[in-house]
Amino acid sequence: MMSNAKIRVGIIGTGGWARYGHIPTLQALDDFEIVALAGRNKEKVDQYAAQFGIAQAYGTPEGLLSNPDIDLVVVLAPTPEHGRLAKAVIEAGKDVYSEWPLSTSTLESESILSLAREKGVRHVVGLQRRFSPSSRYWHDLIKQGVVGKIRAVRMSVGVDAFGEVMPEFAKWALDAANFTEVLSIYGGHFHDMLFHGVGFPQKLTAVTENQFPVTTLAETGEKIPYTSPNEVMVIGTLSGGGLFSVQLEGGQKHRTGLQIDITGTEGVLRITNPRGFENKDDNTIAIMRNGTEVFEELPVPAEYAFLPVSHLDASTQDVAYLYTAYARDKATGSDEATTFEDAVRQHQLIDQITESSARFFS
Repeated sequence: MMSNAKIRVGIIGTGGWARYGHIPTLQALDDFEIVALAGRNKEKVDQYAAQFGIAQAYGTPEGLLSNPDIDLVVVLAPTPEHGRLAKAVIEAGKDVYSEWPLSTSTLESESILSLAREKGVRHVVGLQRRFSPSSRYWHDLIKQGVVGKIRAVRMSVGVDAFGEVMPEFAKWALDAANFTEVLSIYGGHFHDMLFHGVGFPQKLTAVTENQFPVTTLAETGEKIPYTSPNEVMVIGTLSGGGLFSVQLEGGQKHRTGLQIDITGTEGVLRITNPRGFENKDDNTIAIMRNGTEVFEELPVPAEYAFLPVSHLDASTQDVAYLYTAYARDKATGSDEATTFEDAVRQHQLIDQITESSARFFS
């Protein structure tokens, strides 16, 4: 535990990710206490509060934000609301954790970062995949030079989301202006995890493609035009001189999950997972060193899984390690947690990819 006083948390938003990810995570961590929930559907907020034993429930964010007994506000509303709510939290003088994406545009996210700096509040963005035990382990292996100098990095991410058929509750995501698509959601999460370990892109070329221009709502059969990409391919150079390639594929009927190969002068690391989200188990790591011709699995050392969250799915455990990084930063002044600076960097990378693809097809 970082200190004797718990960090008192208020959560805005009561969707599936709150129920599956954030609430069980925070209740498993000694450093935190959820004191309040808020959402647009007061009946649902009351149900969640009763289910999870949370004392206070609000039908609007304003009531929660005016509560003096809250230290950290977590924004879990739909993406189009992230920016407005993050700014409201900052103006209230409270620390803010915003789910990724921070907002629907780079310009707005930059303004939110500036406001957070001006007001002097701590800020966290939900890019949590770099904090999983497996990610922290393979990041350390790269720093230790286990594969030598990186020559090439290849990552493939395949998910069933954003396909030809979507549930009606996700209809809002079909509007490209809401910035909720394969490139923004999965690209942001996996690019942050990957490039935190191997170095950020120095230059890149990209192609994005919409292969399902019409989406059908499962419950009603309504057909809606869809313009966001569901296939993305990026190649480029890393800051350390190696090459990289990334493929993001949405709408898969046969999910391929996560596959990463990092080849170097002294060996190869392979990171895999059969799923891209709601992972039951953490990623698997394997290595092929000089002098061998087969991959050998590398179990993640126990010290990387130091939190009491093994009863939760791996995707949820990642969030726990991010929260713990924030608590450590708050207590010691360190800077481990992903912040709005990281969010802006991902926005800018997505802009580069989008602009490169536009030039490719011009």
